[in-house]
Amino acid sequence: MSDAMTIRDFLKETASKAPVPGGGSVSALAGALAAALTEMVANLTIGKKGHEHSLAEMENILRQASLLREKLTQAVSLDAEAFQQVMTAQRLPRTTDEEKKSRAHAMQAALQHAARVPLEVARDGLNIIAMAQTVVEHGNPNAITDGAVAAMMARTAALGALYNVEINLCSIKDPAFVSDVAAQVKKIRSRAFEEEKTLLKRVDLAIKG
Repeated sequence: MSDAMTIRDFLKETASKAPVPGGGSVSALAGALAAALTEMVANLTIGKKGHEHSLAEMENILRQASLLREKLTQAVSLDAEAFQQVMTAQRLPRTTDEEKKSRAHAMQAALQHAARVPLEVARDGLNIIAMAQTVVEHGNPNAITDGAVAAMMARTAALGALYNVEINLCSIKDPAFVSDVAAQVKKIRSRAFEEEKTLLKRVDLAIKG
């Protein structure tokens, strides 16, 4: 997804027969949207009467969320590029033993990279859930549902990205790499569910009393 691409163009390209952008890119985009919503709630809190005590906290959220929004926007393209690297490695010649060895090495390197990119998206999604929790607890109450949506989008970003990690792990032959990343996947998935659940309970209580 280039900076010049419109939302309509991105959706059309996603809907096409082309394999990218796919779930990984969409997960990254969900994370970028979550970061943007978190920024919005912080912006709606700063300067608001009665919220002077949370000024420093909201300004910190603004800085962090802005950086993650930009990072995740770039990850939309990075995920597609990582997939293309795997496809390029798959097309390498494998007639001779040397070619087979070279291709296998290239495939494993590409697969590991294709796992690392969405793993980073998942970590960022988890960080945004935490920031959404902060703006829900200490931000403008009139924007509390926006904070809830931010958390849900961030959870989707994290969980969607983790599926992309796992599909690549299935083809990676380095047991140490697979074990380490699988452990990270399990931890991030558990935290994403639990932290979102906690946040949404708080939002429900605030809305329904």
